[in-house]
Amino acid sequence: MDEEKLNISIRKFLKGVGINSQRIIEKRIRDIVENDKNADLSKVKVTMHITSPELQIDEKIDGQIDID
Repeated sequence: MDEEKLNISIRKFLKGVGINSQRIIEKRIRDIVENDKNADLSKVKVTMHITSPELQIDEKIDGQIDID
């Protein structure tokens, strides 16, 4: 196994996940704020779900995004 190639490939995948996830979350926050002025979005709970049948991975990572 080529450790460097593996590391680069994982980082490339995670970069794409990060960029796309950020866009999705930011868009949804903007939509809610624009359409519901009374929405309380000071802290938002989020969960990332990672699955891979080949690697037998099925994990959830919980977190929180502080907006205000």
